[in-house]
Amino acid sequence: MKSILITYISILIAVVNADLCNLDVKMLEEDAPVIYGLEFQARALAPQQAETEAVRFYVGTQSLKFDNQVHRLELDEESNMIKTEIFLHTEGEIWHISSSPTDKNIISTVYNHISATNKTCSKHTAVWKTTDEASSSSEICSLNLLTKLNTAPLGEDIKCTYFHPTEENKLLTVVDGNFAIWDLNTAGKTCDAATKGAIEGKGQPKFSTAKWNPHQGKSQLATANEMFIRGWDTRTSQEAWVIESAHNQLVRDIDFNPNRQYFLASCGDDGNSKFWDIRKTSSPVVTRADHSHWVWCIRFNHFHDQLVLTSSTDSRVILLSAASISSEPYGHIVEEESPSEEKSAPLKDGVLAIYEEHEDSVYAVEWSSGDPWTFASLSYDGRLIINQVPKSEKYRLLL
Repeated sequence: MKSILITYISILIAVVNADLCNLDVKMLEEDAPVIYGLEFQARALAPQQAETEAVRFYVGTQSLKFDNQVHRLELDEESNMIKTEIFLHTEGEIWHISSSPTDKNIISTVYNHISATNKTCSKHTAVWKTTDEASSSSEICSLNLLTKLNTAPLGEDIKCTYFHPTEENKLLTVVDGNFAIWDLNTAGKTCDAATKGAIEGKGQPKFSTAKWNPHQGKSQLATANEMFIRGWDTRTSQEAWVIESAHNQLVRDIDFNPNRQYFLASCGDDGNSKFWDIRKTSSPVVTRADHSHWVWCIRFNHFHDQLVLTSSTDSRVILLSAASISSEPYGHIVEEESPSEEKSAPLKDGVLAIYEEHEDSVYAVEWSSGDPWTFASLSYDGRLIINQVPKSEKYRLLL
């Protein structure tokens, strides 16, 4: 009887150990990155903004020899696999892509078109419609052109086109030293600028990027040119504020804190990431030097603005805590059970995680619109990687 009992206990211990091992493996798999390889080089990445239930991203390719593509990628969170839909973009290599915040199937691209007659290159930007869902993962569909934006009167070097945060028919484009706001309600096959603005004075450097300000009644935008960041009132096309010498070298990207008014993040070729209060532009509130090369992209988390992502040509993606300037400096605030209960210590600024799965320059990183803890990064070799905020940091914010 004793030997039977010992055998039973041994079997029970073995089963428990096996279950724990399986649990550990599952937890490791949940934390593991999901990697998707494109056939061509790529640098254009955008979340499907209007999709709030699933984790989806758009990627645009850059090929000089073959027809380019837009890939719509969806992460199956149960299997940790990526479902792919592919759309042909025959107009040329894609330099920038963005998605509508109100319509899941509307996107814009900035692309380089090579003329078949005289072999010259020219940049254009257009708005497209995708299908709801391809009938099979192997089927390649076509993009339906909605309108081309007539940038010819503004210049040649188009950097980006972004949809307005709330108005579905309004877009922003920067071209050379000009910005243009488009109204798609008046668009036919070609859309002309409804509002225009430009840097005053001759010989001014071209814009490198621009962003809508989600605050200020959504009637303000910001542009970057060389080392300057400027705010513009879209009602008058006049300069509202300016940050001079924001970086020691070219400003590559800017992003507004979506939850706290007046706060802006920037990054540039000096390898720094900086955080600004646009009411006091003489010096940054916070400066970070976490990368060893140019920083190409910086993004606030839309739900937990303590979390900030940066990507660089040093092949790394870094997750930062910018708690000191966030809307929730103490993390997730809950009602105190008793007046005597002490507040938790504020979260500290600094590096939360470093992601080193890429082997080439990481030109873009974006948060998912469907899951605040998931993000994607894209390197020039066509490798897209989907990662998640570490569970330890997630629990620190929520508990």
